[in-house]
Amino acid sequence: MKDVLDQEPGEPDEKPVALLQRYLARQGLKSTRQRALIVETFLAAPGHLDVDDLLARVRARSPRVSAATVYRTMKLLTACGLAHAQNFGDGHTRYESAFRREHHDHLVCTVCGTIVEFENDRIESLQDQVARRHGFLVRDHRLELYGLCADCQVRAPAERQ
Repeated sequence: MKDVLDQEPGEPDEKPVALLQRYLARQGLKSTRQRALIVETFLAAPGHLDVDDLLARVRARSPRVSAATVYRTMKLLTACGLAHAQNFGDGHTRYESAFRREHHDHLVCTVCGTIVEFENDRIESLQDQVARRHGFLVRDHRLELYGLCADCQVRAPAERQ
């Protein structure tokens, strides 16, 4: 199933809320002020947010927004391609914006939970080579490296092993 980002584009500078509205219309769903507020709040936030973090930010602007509305909106954003859902092994789903973002990979600290995004053309090239060697057509991939960030290494040198 194609999402709104894969289909014929609207205006060159089309806003994410407009993309979501187009997706909702195609799905026969309503566009609401609460959904627009959630989208705007999500896209304005840096990094990777779980629903509780996003809910707190949204409620700071509109206290009556329910957790269920945030959950449903994030599922819609993921379905239409405006957000990526990530689970970094701790049982929490975090979301990051996919709106006009290039592919990147992650370093995840298993102690403090810090997530560092990085890009490396050599790694991407090696992944392509491996796929070609095996006759594999890659549609998507994720690279997540787990370990200790520099701060946690200083705090707990025994855990470095």
